[in-house]
Amino acid sequence: MKEDFDLNNLWNTKEEEAEGHISSVPSNELIAEVEQDLGYKLPKSYLELMKQHNGGFPAKTHFAKNGAEVEIVRFFSIGKDADNSLCGKFGSEFMIKEWGYPQIGVAIADTISGGHEMIFLDYRELNQEGEPKVVLVDQESDYAIIPLANSFEEFIRGLTKSE
Repeated sequence: MKEDFDLNNLWNTKEEEAEGHISSVPSNELIAEVEQDLGYKLPKSYLELMKQHNGGFPAKTHFAKNGAEVEIVRFFSIGKDADNSLCGKFGSEFMIKEWGYPQIGVAIADTISGGHEMIFLDYRELNQEGEPKVVLVDQESDYAIIPLANSFEEFIRGLTKSE
């Protein structure tokens, strides 16, 4: 992430909400394993964020840009053990195989819809830096794919506190 971005106020760190949602700092070996299991290289900005706070509930949850608006609940951690980690029991593969989400990339966050909308890294078309775009996939609208940001960093920078 660019140095001018302060991550200190991004996370909600309530202890009672952490179990099963936050994982320890991922090692380079674990990252490589998860990327191999997912079949995708994770964006540098996502890796940087997860090395500082690996998953959980952000304090900034609202994203609105270009007519798209979404309220996220949590980011999946990089790992396999936590239920809500990328390769965990309810991670990206679960959302694709069990919930029927399209195979466009990696589910990284869920929304207030209780699983009926997911935030994905969309690898169908990479940005100029070779990284995936961030999209909202809406199950209730026949899995409509709604563009949110041209990069994960742009998505994180666009998050604000919900009113």
